[in-house]
Amino acid sequence: MPDISMTELEAAINFWRSHSPSQGDELKLGREANALSKPYALLIVQRRNFIPLTELDNAARLAWLTFVELSQRAENPTENPTGKPSAPRG
Repeated sequence: MPDISMTELEAAINFWRSHSPSQGDELKLGREANALSKPYALLIVQRRNFIPLTELDNAARLAWLTFVELSQRAENPTENPTGKPSAPRG
């Protein structure tokens, strides 16, 4: 799997923030956004633009892969999970 750019990681964080808004008085990030914020911060501190998927911990990897899957579904709403067009209903 290709490297994840800082821009892509930021998009994933924003996606999760909109789907799981901050909670509590301290406005704590949701689980997925929090998991992705750690590699995002790492990119900033290390002045890198990309991070390999293999460098993400399990929680961040799951949040990233779920974001990718949901984004692809949103782009292709008429396709079923097999990637084949759905049969017309009627």
